[in-house]
Amino acid sequence: MNSDDESNSFHSITIGIAGGTGSGKTTFSQELVSRLNTDKIVYISHDSYYKDLSFMPLEERKKMNFDHPDSIEFELLVEHVKLLKEGKAVEQPIYSYLTCTRARETITIKPRHVVIIEGILIFTCPELRNLLDIKVFVDADADDRLSRVIARDIVERGRSVNKVLDRYEKTVKPMHLQFIEPTKRYADIIVPQGGNNAVAISILASIIEKTLRNHNLV
Repeated sequence: MNSDDESNSFHSITIGIAGGTGSGKTTFSQELVSRLNTDKIVYISHDSYYKDLSFMPLEERKKMNFDHPDSIEFELLVEHVKLLKEGKAVEQPIYSYLTCTRARETITIKPRHVVIIEGILIFTCPELRNLLDIKVFVDADADDRLSRVIARDIVERGRSVNKVLDRYEKTVKPMHLQFIEPTKRYADIIVPQGGNNAVAISILASIIEKTLRNHNLV
């Protein structure tokens, strides 16, 4: 069998996990992966596909709106998801929040039978939505999301509390209401409490395992 035949016979299940900033979707994704056979899973965050802003001065980069769909290079993300579903490897970008640029190096992502794509904006792209077999929206109260955003941005992204709060009021909150919250209607599963919802994680893990068995992939 040649490589084309192998890629044409490749089967995978693609899961999209969306939700607001600080909703707990990353924790949910990690808990889900821990329940499954990790040898069969590839995990992609849409954060790796933020557009490279190296052509702009650093201070201007930091003012960019990273909660708007236009900040993501969806064309590349869609292309990579299609290739992974065909059984082909891709070169995933490496993005730095500190510099708002992509590294010259990339990470080779090999195809697996389970592809998990996570990000706040993934349901805003119709072409990407159409590639997803299961769409999950992780829901959380605004106060809970804000506290997580403050803790994360201070530690991981080098921002002060005042800058985090200012960004939340001017960007995160309005973008959530305009772009992210409305995509909840596309979800097959809505999960409250994020990574703390053990029941939802168990149900989704069972669905994935059943699908893999149906394709004789376990």
